[in-house]
Amino acid sequence: MPPKTRSPRPAFRCADCGHEVAKWVGRCPGCQAWGTIEEAAPARPALAKVSAGAPSTPARPIAEVDLDSARSVSTGIGELDRVLGGGIVPGAVVLLAGEPGVGKSTLLLEVAHRWASGSSPGASLYVTGEESAGQVRLRAERTDSVHPELFLGAESDLSAVLGHVDAVKPGLLIVDSVQTVQSPDSDGSPGGVTQVRAVTTALVALAKERGLPVVLVGHVTKDGAVAGPRVLEHLVDVVLQFEGDRHSSLRMLRGVKNRFGPSDEVGCFEQRDDGIAEVLDPSGLFINRQEAAVDGTAVTVMVEGKRPLLVEIQALLMKTEMAMPRRSVSGLDSARVSMMLAVLGKHGHIPTGSHDVFAATVGGTKIGEPAADLAIAMAVASSQTGRPLPPNLVVIGEVGLAGEIRRVNGVGRRLAEAARLGFDRALVPPDPGPLPKGIKVTEVATIKDALKLVRRRKQDSD
Repeated sequence: MPPKTRSPRPAFRCADCGHEVAKWVGRCPGCQAWGTIEEAAPARPALAKVSAGAPSTPARPIAEVDLDSARSVSTGIGELDRVLGGGIVPGAVVLLAGEPGVGKSTLLLEVAHRWASGSSPGASLYVTGEESAGQVRLRAERTDSVHPELFLGAESDLSAVLGHVDAVKPGLLIVDSVQTVQSPDSDGSPGGVTQVRAVTTALVALAKERGLPVVLVGHVTKDGAVAGPRVLEHLVDVVLQFEGDRHSSLRMLRGVKNRFGPSDEVGCFEQRDDGIAEVLDPSGLFINRQEAAVDGTAVTVMVEGKRPLLVEIQALLMKTEMAMPRRSVSGLDSARVSMMLAVLGKHGHIPTGSHDVFAATVGGTKIGEPAADLAIAMAVASSQTGRPLPPNLVVIGEVGLAGEIRRVNGVGRRLAEAARLGFDRALVPPDPGPLPKGIKVTEVATIKDALKLVRRRKQDSD
């Protein structure tokens, strides 16, 4: 009597992170998400032995590999080309992620229009699975993106998408979004781990086989991370993050991963009624130049990728009778603001314990680097004393808990950008390195030395 074969047990998999469990549970043990465990097809046993097969192309010496097929092609948008490292490479797969309403579809529709109307090879194909063709056409009319070489398809089936590619033979494929496309050969619902992995794998294979650049739109979770399995970011060549505050017109495009260029570049865009426009000189959006000096403000220079940007930091201190003074921070790291308040109280003799403290950046930008520490401290000290800082002054430096001013990278590049915009004075850490001409630099070693500038202004005013 032949032995009985045991049927495979059903598997349960998390739709967010792909973690597998033996039975259904309400909360995923991997990502701690509730209600994401769903039944999946049982895994097939792995083969004990794999036989050798014929390679698709023979291996060649690396010196004989053609480089022309990997040259980047401009998208027609300079800020996007900056982040991509000069343009999009044929056969590359780009994943663009961002929160709903930030402008991902509008940006990519403009990319498709520039590609179709430029000198790029082939037409552009825009496939949408979230909107109807009429909705996309209305947006194209509003942003003036209608072109005869821009083809539009509204599909959510992977086989239909591949059919459009065979019919149009485009030079650029945009899929909006990868979570809405479903593969008929895979289990699960659209947007699930299995479907997203299968669809992305098929599109990556298509891009590599035909040398077709593919841009995928990806959803994000409530934490801002790319939705779907982590393997999604490993499959693609470039991962871009489109960020922006819904109350501000500024949009920042950040490179998270790039196999063909730097992964720390940043592009700046502005959301307008007629679409998204690139901002070639964004420093003017982050500073508020006023004729009369105002207390509680300090200008610093942050570096995003290789681009220095001038940012104005504002602070407001108000006397309070409450036992727990309020601390409100916008655009800054709240932990570093608290550290600066402690350093000012300990080493600068600037009391803030009985004051409500409000600190923010101008223009809705976010600063996370320590180079803004000294500017935060100077803005708080200026507000507390009621005396503004000298006009046309930039403040750069990291502040330690002992009150010392530490060096930061790229001081010369930061000051060159400040001098270009008309700033002629700077407060920097000791030994800043080579400095540009046209700007007077004052080196400060401690927070006490920096605060002398505020106290001197107070004495001069008195």
